[in-house]
Amino acid sequence: MIIESVTLHQIKMNLKTPFGNSLETVSDRDLIIVEVNDAEGNSGFGEGVAFTTPWYTEETLQTSWHMLRDIMIPLVKKRFIAHPSEVNGMLSEIRRNPMAKYAIEGAIWDLYAKKEGISLSKALGGTIKKIKAGVAVGASDQETMLEEISNRILEGYERIKVKIKPSQDVSILKAIRERYPNLSLMADANSAYTLRDIDQLKALDGFNLLMIEQPLAADDIVDHAKLQRELKTPICLDESIASFDDARRALDLNSCQVINIKPGRVGGLTASKMIHDLCDERGVPVWCGGMLESGIGRAHNIALSSLSNFVIPGDISASTRYWERDIIHPEVIVEEGYINVPEGNGIGYELNRKELSRVTVVKEVY
Repeated sequence: MIIESVTLHQIKMNLKTPFGNSLETVSDRDLIIVEVNDAEGNSGFGEGVAFTTPWYTEETLQTSWHMLRDIMIPLVKKRFIAHPSEVNGMLSEIRRNPMAKYAIEGAIWDLYAKKEGISLSKALGGTIKKIKAGVAVGASDQETMLEEISNRILEGYERIKVKIKPSQDVSILKAIRERYPNLSLMADANSAYTLRDIDQLKALDGFNLLMIEQPLAADDIVDHAKLQRELKTPICLDESIASFDDARRALDLNSCQVINIKPGRVGGLTASKMIHDLCDERGVPVWCGGMLESGIGRAHNIALSSLSNFVIPGDISASTRYWERDIIHPEVIVEEGYINVPEGNGIGYELNRKELSRVTVVKEVY
């Protein structure tokens, strides 16, 4: 492949309902759609998932745009790329900025799969033909959360994740368990606790949770190891895992029993696959987290989740979960708790150019 041009689309999509956690409430989602084109007119699409403010990580949409425009696009454009895994090496001298790296690398993976006439799932080595759908329920008042959980169960979701914080954990989990004693349930803390809260966290062992996600600091693996020794419930790391080496160190320290792989957080599909393979070797299950993506990012997550060790349902829901209209067609749908992995070339979904144009606020071609 030789990349002839790259187009950046900054889009703004309105969430059907605000999505809250212990750190932020998101009402509108700003994203970067990266379109790479070769000389034959083939196109591949990736998505930059950084938020407009640095509440999740230090990276923002504005810093991602700068890194793509001024540094990453010049590195990959006009160079021969035999395989998209090479992009990881091309960008390796750039420190961090994983969401910008994923945006350009994901687009190149899509272009490669299309040129090879195969699905992105097959290009990555995926074998699962349909994936179990999970869904996240944002922080809100107890009755609103219970009502939303009821709606998601009726829609067929196999696993529910709820947001918790020290002022809203035992009460909401108790209410959920009283109503749904057998529900596959996990809790996401988004770093809301410290080791001073260890007794409060140990109290969560009584709710038969699949896992507690990222209870402690976003950059920590040492205190999580101390906490995991005290908990019966598996700890899942999210923000703490920003690279393959982070995952390796966390597993060496027994900091967690599960890892959430988000390709935007770890720097791309190549890095995601490396972490998947490491966890598979260590007997540690993984799942794919969500970043309130558009259909482009969601399609990448579906392909990634077709790898064999993604045994826990991820935060991959139907397009209609968040959007009145998505920017792909057909839109992602959940049928009886599952999403079919597309078999068409590349990501397996077509870009809805009309809808993309409607939600685009900035467009630049390089």
